[in-house]
Amino acid sequence: MAARRALKTVLVDLSGTLHVEDSAVPGAQEALKRLRSAPVTIRFVTNTTKECKRDLLERLTKLGFDIAENEIFTSLTAARNLLEQQQVRPLLLVDDKALPDFTGIATDDPNAVVVGLAPEHFHYEMMNRAFRLILDGAPLIAIHKARYFKKKDGLALGPGPFVAGLEYATDAKATVVGKPEKTFFLEALRGTGCAPEEAVMIGDDCRDDVGGAQNTGMRGILVRTGKYRPADEDKINPAPYLTCENFPEAVEHILERLL
Repeated sequence: MAARRALKTVLVDLSGTLHVEDSAVPGAQEALKRLRSAPVTIRFVTNTTKECKRDLLERLTKLGFDIAENEIFTSLTAARNLLEQQQVRPLLLVDDKALPDFTGIATDDPNAVVVGLAPEHFHYEMMNRAFRLILDGAPLIAIHKARYFKKKDGLALGPGPFVAGLEYATDAKATVVGKPEKTFFLEALRGTGCAPEEAVMIGDDCRDDVGGAQNTGMRGILVRTGKYRPADEDKINPAPYLTCENFPEAVEHILERLL
C-alpha cells in the first residue's frame, strides 16, 4: 500500500462531536485549542439545518469554542450554491431559523423542493404540496438524508425518512448536497490547498461523516459521542480508520500519530 501523505487538514463535525445542543462534549474546547497548536488547517463541516450559520457560530462561541465563521462549511451553504447554479425558486422545507442563509433566493411560485430538518413543516399539507411540485417536474434537493440525530432527550428522526417518502411517492431521486456526498467534502477542502489524501475527518456519524470522507479519499475517525450507537463502525466498508471515545481522544491520536 502506498504511504499516506503528510496530514494538512482536519475536518471536524459539530453536532454530536463538539457539542449536543447547548452542551459541549467534555474536554472538547481544550482539545480544539491543542489541535490549533498543530501545523494543520481546521475546517468545521456540518449537515445541521436547524439554524443559520450566524446562530450556529453564536451557539459555539457561548460554549467556549474559538471558531471563526469562515472556518465553517454547512450543507445549507452547499444547498444555496446549488439553487443559485440551477436558478430555481425553491419551496424551502427548512427550519425557520435556517432561512437567513437563503436571503435573496426567490421563493415565489416555487419550481423546486428543498428539504432539510423542518419538524414544523413535516405535516400532510406541506408534504403533499412538495409531492405535487415534484410530480410536475420540480427537482427534489435534499440538504442531507440523515436517518436520525442526537438530542438531549434521545435520538430524533432526521430529514432522510421524509426525503425517502417523497422519492417513493414520486419515483424521483433527490440530489443530496450535504455529507456524505463527495462534492460536499471537496468543496469543504477548497481553498486549503489540500488533497483528500492529506485530510482526516472526525465525526459521530459512521455513514455520513466517516464513510463519506473515506469514499472521498480521506481518513475517517469515528467518535463514540452524539448519535453513535454500538457497532456503528461495522456499518461501513472499509471500516473507520479509527474509532475513539470522543473528540479529545481523536485529537490526541492526530497529534501523536499523524503529524
